[in-house]
Amino acid sequence: MNNEKRRNVFLILTMILMTVYLLWRIFFTLPLDQSILNIIFGTLLIVAETVTVFTTFELFIQKIKKKSGQLECPVIPSEYYPHVDVFVATHNESADLLYKTVNACTFMDYPDRQRVHIYICDDGNRPEVAELAKHLGVGYLGFADNKHAKSGNLNNALSKTSSPLIATFDADMIPQSTFLMKTVPYFMLSQFKKDGDVWRFRRGDEKNECWKLGLVQTPQSFYNPDLFQFNLFAEGSIPNEQDFFSREINILRNTSNAVAYTGSNTVILRQALEDIGEFPLKTITEDFETSVRMQQEGYITYATDEVQAAGLTTTTVSSMIKQRVRWARGVLQSLQNTRAIFSKKLSVAARITYLNSFLYWWSFFNRLVFILSPILFALFDFQIVNTGFWDIVIFWLPAYFFYSTSMRYLSGNIRTQRWSQVVDTILMPYLIIPVLLETLHIHEKKFKVTNKNKSSSRKKNICYALPHIFLLLLSVMAIIRYAYGKYGWALFYSSIIIFWLTYNIVAIFYALFFMLGRHSYRASERIQASEKVYVKYKDTRYEAVTVDVSDHGLSFYSSSFMDLPERANINLIIKTSRYEAKLEGSVVYVRKEGEGWRYSAVVKPEDENDKRQYMQIIYDRLHSLPKQIDPWVTAYDDMFRNIERRMRLLRHFPAKHTRKVMGGN
Repeated sequence: MNNEKRRNVFLILTMILMTVYLLWRIFFTLPLDQSILNIIFGTLLIVAETVTVFTTFELFIQKIKKKSGQLECPVIPSEYYPHVDVFVATHNESADLLYKTVNACTFMDYPDRQRVHIYICDDGNRPEVAELAKHLGVGYLGFADNKHAKSGNLNNALSKTSSPLIATFDADMIPQSTFLMKTVPYFMLSQFKKDGDVWRFRRGDEKNECWKLGLVQTPQSFYNPDLFQFNLFAEGSIPNEQDFFSREINILRNTSNAVAYTGSNTVILRQALEDIGEFPLKTITEDFETSVRMQQEGYITYATDEVQAAGLTTTTVSSMIKQRVRWARGVLQSLQNTRAIFSKKLSVAARITYLNSFLYWWSFFNRLVFILSPILFALFDFQIVNTGFWDIVIFWLPAYFFYSTSMRYLSGNIRTQRWSQVVDTILMPYLIIPVLLETLHIHEKKFKVTNKNKSSSRKKNICYALPHIFLLLLSVMAIIRYAYGKYGWALFYSSIIIFWLTYNIVAIFYALFFMLGRHSYRASERIQASEKVYVKYKDTRYEAVTVDVSDHGLSFYSSSFMDLPERANINLIIKTSRYEAKLEGSVVYVRKEGEGWRYSAVVKPEDENDKRQYMQIIYDRLHSLPKQIDPWVTAYDDMFRNIERRMRLLRHFPAKHTRKVMGGN
């Protein structure tokens, strides 16, 4: 049996075992002989379990059917590549940030560069952005007053352009040079067919006029660690938190034609936008609603798994929470606007997917129920499950084991069940009320663009941790009260409740570590890159290899010593297969590393052409943050790493603080 068949059998067995478990829970474990409060909390727990399992069942089925939703990118003759308008949407982002994105757009490969039309879509009508567009040789489409937010900005751009395809990028999302070549050909699938290894033009009887591709969505990717990676000292062991949706969930939705447009890194068919009346206005997630409306008009929305652009993720707790609240409210708004769950214009599979999209935002309430349930039992004597120890072992334990393992199959090692629960625990206190209000059609009036600046207040972060501190205190009190005085078999029979209390305490500790945050000392991100660099100091020329690069500095490694003293002024040339940049800089430090030497320098390009080339050297690459979870790192490894790193920082702080007070450097 191959790995795919083994996985599918495992997923099917999991669904069978979990169904048996849920039937047992529903019909045999409700505390109907207890007080009304016991019955209410017992029912809430069963509902939370059922909803959680139902949403994963749909994903299991999509995983089994994954191949049926895959399209192959065709190889087509150069003359068939159509004109493309590239929209870089900006509201209040800085010109420096825009420079990287627009510069990268000008380097995108295409058979005929005259068919690529790049525009900065600026709803602030800012002179400095208009000047940037002129400087980089691209179009500028100003739009006053931020009317209708991003939708108004993009609709204004639509009215002033005409290409049949439109590529959309957020201001911080930097495309790779291959972006158009990896996306545009999909739109030719209605005209080309593969015979063996050769793509040919379709004959008349082979064309399907009903097959219409509305958009191609590539994954959202980021070149800086997200807050889960950064605040939890996990940049080297876990992927970006959003990878699970972009690289797994959205790909699985190809099977139900319910792929979500995520607002950037996308190519869209203009005709599809015209058929739905352009970008929708009465929503704060116009991207998500755009894809739903396209599907209702009979268009296919397709997600690829190959990263083709990367940007900046949020860097403060407050901005991340505001972003997630906006996503939650926006998705629920759009589901209400389109009636997607009940829409007969969508397939049953798509409607189930959108039901799950709705239920997902209630998973944070479910997480609160899962945390409170053992606390209510152990601390307040609420009997919310009417069962015995051995019944739990028979019905729950096998189902739980299979379910946990299946979650690893589902996520492809991008996410584990534990990390999903950690994320839900962190966000839980701040999403329950917005989701409830939005479900009741009580809308937030206005949302701001997500702030990506590196600034945060630790005091404010601690305030965000207050709900988690409260839950931690309750959990510790519960485990002490419940375990006190028990030993031998009594302790053994109590092990399941103690297990869940301990399990939840670990997740809450992660939430506290997350809220404690971590100070960032870097003005720009260092990106790992191994490229040839030639270093000139005085009359001597050396050859080395870069270790990492950033907007204002780089480090490089040489197996032999180079006579480059600190503060020495140097000249560098970095070469890749596509780019070459001349830099001037100053050595910051030199250190022995392994068998060789590592050097770091602050640098700046010699002229504008070198700057543009150097930006591409930095950003036109697959970035080095993890793509999968390190399977050897356990929850306890993560805990001890966080404690050790934070203790180390505390030990270093007093000495640094003393030097600062005494005027030291």
